[in-house]
Amino acid sequence: MLKLFYSPNACSLAAHIALTEAGAEFQAVRVDLKSGEQRGPAYLAINPKGRVPALVTPRGILTENPVILGWIATMYPDAHLKPAGDFFNFSEMQAFNMYLANTLHVTFAHLFRTERYADSDAARAEIKTKVPSSLAQQWLLVEDRLADGRPWVCGEQYTVADPYLYVFARWLERDGAGGSVGMPLTRAHRDRMQGRAAVRTVLAAEGIAPL
Repeated sequence: MLKLFYSPNACSLAAHIALTEAGAEFQAVRVDLKSGEQRGPAYLAINPKGRVPALVTPRGILTENPVILGWIATMYPDAHLKPAGDFFNFSEMQAFNMYLANTLHVTFAHLFRTERYADSDAARAEIKTKVPSSLAQQWLLVEDRLADGRPWVCGEQYTVADPYLYVFARWLERDGAGGSVGMPLTRAHRDRMQGRAAVRTVLAAEGIAPL
């Protein structure tokens, strides 16, 4: 059986939702990030990066959200969690997921994990102050993608890119992120996500509330 290591409301929420949407049999194992469990020897033996998610599969352990999400979409074809068509369409979805991982997630890290980027209190405060304007600018690409009326990231078909976007749409409402008032299409996407049974199931399992 698959085993997903996650922390509530962390970026691992995307993989948790995707596995549930896929109808996969898996065990969800909570990692307490606040207590530093991810830096303990037991978890580092699973993921030396000390982060979630990590997905234990029969072939080995996968890390990094775009990889895990792509694997789920590929391994559970009957769930139709990747765009219909050829490998280019899949790659285009993965390009969006990489933008979320390499740009939006990193900007959020400047808010939540400021110690990675500066030592002094003044420098950390300056970094945090910049986050809302950076997110607003970076999010223009997300809003533009949804501007043609599509319900999901890749069009009419729901894919693993949607729970990944949902993670960061939630994070917009965290203190210091600036909120989502200027992202109406993202807010509508978030509402559609929260109407899905799998999303409601995972939110309940992780003990977090819809927005």
